[in-house]
Amino acid sequence: MSRVKTLLSGNEAVARGALDAGCSFYAGYPISPSSEIMHIMARELPKRGGVFIQAEDELAAINMVIGASWAGARAMTATSGPGFSLMQEGLGYAVMTETPLVVVDVMRVGPATGQATKPSQGDVMQARWGRHGDQYIPVFAASNQQEAYDLTIRAFMIAEELRTPVILLTDEFIAHGKSVVLVHRNPVEIPSRRRRLEPGELPFHSENPLTPPPMPPLGEGFNVLVTGSTHDGRGMRDTSSFEVHWKLVTRLKEKIWGNLDRLFIAELWEHGEPRIAILCYGSTCWSAREAYRRLAGEGFSVKLVKLVTLWPLDYAFLRRALSNVDYVIVPELNLGQVYFDVAIAVGLERVVPLNKVGGGIPIYPSEIAGLAMKLLGG
Repeated sequence: MSRVKTLLSGNEAVARGALDAGCSFYAGYPISPSSEIMHIMARELPKRGGVFIQAEDELAAINMVIGASWAGARAMTATSGPGFSLMQEGLGYAVMTETPLVVVDVMRVGPATGQATKPSQGDVMQARWGRHGDQYIPVFAASNQQEAYDLTIRAFMIAEELRTPVILLTDEFIAHGKSVVLVHRNPVEIPSRRRRLEPGELPFHSENPLTPPPMPPLGEGFNVLVTGSTHDGRGMRDTSSFEVHWKLVTRLKEKIWGNLDRLFIAELWEHGEPRIAILCYGSTCWSAREAYRRLAGEGFSVKLVKLVTLWPLDYAFLRRALSNVDYVIVPELNLGQVYFDVAIAVGLERVVPLNKVGGGIPIYPSEIAGLAMKLLGG
């Protein structure tokens, strides 16, 4: 599919990606630094026959998105940390009801109101574990404006394919920075799981745990119960049976973790026979890439691992990719969140965090390169 070049901010790239993916419904509440996504969707969706709603708050927004999805729309919302916190209960309901939707979280400094216009990577744990109970949602992290566009489209694809919410993380650096982005000339065709059920098919049961059941369209003669309570394959509530709940939640887990090979994306660069690696995700990859180039240019053997998928995480890949190095530097705009995953994979003693948060100050390439040279005795 052919593409054209255009200059976009990260927020503009997300909105363009959503429109190119066929998004037809957006509900949201304005919150820095994500608000431009909402502004663009408010302007563009009505032109395309879609629906935009400014909700009274983020709790209402996520539930409107869930309802729109069941009504047949391809639906999304966008927010930042405090609003994302308010959406967690609704996201848990979307997991339980297998509702496809996309949530974009443009991360900012917290806790609480924090620094509303400053970048952070503090929502990684919230994206993975913000809901109660055993549940799993795919989480992607864009590291630049191009990925903000491409991953928004991918998020819609995964949401439809697996009947699941999908979370895309960006931050203020990406949201308001601009770069040239290659966008599709025409809308992207994304197959939908919404169709009439064949005889014998059930809306919440699949013989293959890796493939979710089709999603019956409401309002077309079906009698479908959609409930956040434990339910059987027909959707009927059963809040006391061990067998029914075990079968349900293990299937919901398996359709995510069992598709790890399709969901997990990472990139790897290697110079020489490295003794040290840098592992990055999101906007810190800008500085990590430059640090890698500087170190390689000065004759150091170094490896760079960039995570695009933050959940589910391929720990076997991390062990393979980092098995031959003495140290792994993990730069994060938080006090250490992905750091723990790397420690699980390769051992705590080999992982060196590099953390900074607040004031809109990035982690600079010189800080990463300097730490690497110090560890190597250079």
